[in-house]
Amino acid sequence: MRARGLRNLRAVLAPVASGMCVMAAAAAVLVPALVHETEPAGPVRHGASAPAAPHRAPRPAAAPAAAKCTAQNAAESLRPSSDDGAAVSRIKEKGQLVVGVDQNTYRWGYRDPATGKLAGFDIDLVWAIARDILGPDPDVVFKAVPTAQRVPALQRHTVDMVVRTMTINCARKAQVAFSTAYFQAGQQVLAPKASKIKAFDDSLRGKRVCTAAGSTGESELRAQRHGASVLAVPNQLDCLVRLQLGEADAVLTDNALAAAQAAQDPTVELKGRPFTDEPYGVAMNQDDTDLVRRVNKVLDDYRDGGSDSLWMRSYRKWLRADLPGISGPPSPEYSD
Repeated sequence: MRARGLRNLRAVLAPVASGMCVMAAAAAVLVPALVHETEPAGPVRHGASAPAAPHRAPRPAAAPAAAKCTAQNAAESLRPSSDDGAAVSRIKEKGQLVVGVDQNTYRWGYRDPATGKLAGFDIDLVWAIARDILGPDPDVVFKAVPTAQRVPALQRHTVDMVVRTMTINCARKAQVAFSTAYFQAGQQVLAPKASKIKAFDDSLRGKRVCTAAGSTGESELRAQRHGASVLAVPNQLDCLVRLQLGEADAVLTDNALAAAQAAQDPTVELKGRPFTDEPYGVAMNQDDTDLVRRVNKVLDDYRDGGSDSLWMRSYRKWLRADLPGISGPPSPEYSD
């Protein structure tokens, strides 16, 4: 029975190739997957089920009262600290960090077909956080979480954190806590190169626009459709499949994700310019204030070093080819 379960799990986590293999990737991501991993140089250990949910630690001391969240201060977070509070201690006691990620977004979080391991800009950041909390050879459990399930997974403590191109905004901050921003993106339209769609404007009238359910793109489309019909799917990669099948005319997503999709399919391109500010943050349970501060400490170290910082090294490796011209990470903003 155990052998069959592992075979099924491996089938779910089949390597995701780029280009036109996107359809297989979209099918895989619909099934929440769980993988224990060590650093990429080490062996991969597969687990058939998630560890038991930890007992809820006593609620930590409340963070300083924050000003009302607005678009101007939404990216503010708690000041960094290396202290071990209830949440960090919980992670150390169980000896592993459970992280909600994407496993099918090229450049950000995807399964490298050459190694079978998760790789990308977000995955590099996960390893940096894990090493800081658990030491040089950390045990990381990657759990694939669909876009609309990121907040519920955090609220139920199914995962310790989510590192999955998740935009910081006031609606989400009412439900979960965020680190400082580690990347700055913006909503933009992706469509076939031959399309007459020009941007997020009235050229969308009568078109079918795909976006991920629960995403910022869906919120923007619901608020201002420009005469388009909205097609909401579980994950952004599903939208590229719909576009390739002719079931959608355009995709609305963060330009960082759209650039990665354009890198997979040379027949599509970004249209117009980004029209929103989308700061990505590491998301955590609202009770885990000590973990928020610890992640912010890691991010401070990750940004440090100018052009030779860990952030810039990861950017050059994963993102510069598709998102050139970025000179550094966004500056941290603090609420206390």
